[in-house]
Amino acid sequence: MKLAIPGLAAVASLVLASSPAMAQSAPSYIHAGRLIDTEAGRVLTDQLIRIEGDRVVAVTPWKKAPTDGPVRDWSAYTVLPGLIDMHTHLVDQVQTDNIAEPLLTTAAEQAYIGAAHARDTLMAGFTSVRDVGTWRAFGDVALRNAIDQGLVPGPRMSVAGAYITAPGGGGEITGIAADVVIPPEMRRGVVEEAADTHRTARALLVGGADFLKLIATGAVLTVGTEPGQLELSEDEIRAAVEEAARRGTYATAHAHGAEGIKVALRAGVRSIEHGSLIDDEGIALMKAKGAWLVADIYNGDFIDAYGKAHGWPAETLRKNTETTDAQREGFRKAVKAGVKIAYGTDAGVFPHGWNARQLPYMVRYGMTPMQAIQSATTVAAALMDKSRDVGAISPGHYADLIAVKGDPMADISIMSAVDKVMKGGVVVKD
Repeated sequence: MKLAIPGLAAVASLVLASSPAMAQSAPSYIHAGRLIDTEAGRVLTDQLIRIEGDRVVAVTPWKKAPTDGPVRDWSAYTVLPGLIDMHTHLVDQVQTDNIAEPLLTTAAEQAYIGAAHARDTLMAGFTSVRDVGTWRAFGDVALRNAIDQGLVPGPRMSVAGAYITAPGGGGEITGIAADVVIPPEMRRGVVEEAADTHRTARALLVGGADFLKLIATGAVLTVGTEPGQLELSEDEIRAAVEEAARRGTYATAHAHGAEGIKVALRAGVRSIEHGSLIDDEGIALMKAKGAWLVADIYNGDFIDAYGKAHGWPAETLRKNTETTDAQREGFRKAVKAGVKIAYGTDAGVFPHGWNARQLPYMVRYGMTPMQAIQSATTVAAALMDKSRDVGAISPGHYADLIAVKGDPMADISIMSAVDKVMKGGVVVKD
């Protein structure tokens, strides 16, 4: 007997389409009305994109329709590379007022939550993300692998495995009763001195992490910590940087406070996350070191409005107020100074799929629309050392493409309404 299960065929089609192995090997084409060349910082018109397998092999002016493969007509759209969000938290629940929220689901439930977030992110046009920490160690590794194997649809993921944090620090679950035991897998990254950091960093990388995420200062959203307070020493941060370098990768640091930012930069981190209270000395040091800033400058407005309406802790709202305007002013100064800025939103504080809402903020605080788009394409790809694969539409890159109606150079807010998404040569939203 054959059973009909509503929606199952559509879900199966999307999962299979997300697998690189399913990308067609015969040539296919896209006719782009406008194409944003993120490498050259220019907009081209009436272009033909040739795709073979999961890669772009040619971009040429449109003359006539090819006859050796199907042509998708995106001539009424602006076509861009798939976007990249460098600061997401796909695996955990979206932030709530409950500080114990991470303890309320099983690991199995969390896997389904992560899969749903991954799909929402991909459908929003973000075909690559850097996931910068999860409460349960290696949940992000499992989600990355499931996406790569075509088991669930989602973006290409680069993952941290767990937070490296001080006891009771910004990467811990805090504010609960003293006699509540936090599961060991939620404290896998807790370190107490440099030698311990070496061991922990090594274990995370061996366990499948692509890079390391350090919580150098307190956090806005972690009860009992202060954003300006240094929590890891320079020696501890350097220990993680050294372990990462031995394995051909890097460390990034969550750092709100001015001193924490400078300590992390001196220790050799590749990027600073948040950077809320950065000072002029920190900006100059970041420029001199060639480090990237990943600043979530949309987040403050969301936390203020949503947090107040939904009863988030007063401490959280106070810290958000103290950092939001300062972060945006530091961002403006960093743009003016020529610091490399990669797009990162802290998605998971706000709903996944809203990632592009930050683009207008970046324009408001000093970037041109092209610079904002490049921050989410070429600049982000360079931070991950994946410039050959993602962030551009040119020969050799993955055929990760998105299309929007209208002109984002004139109104960048239209990037929040992506009409078409292709990942690895397969259209997953049309």
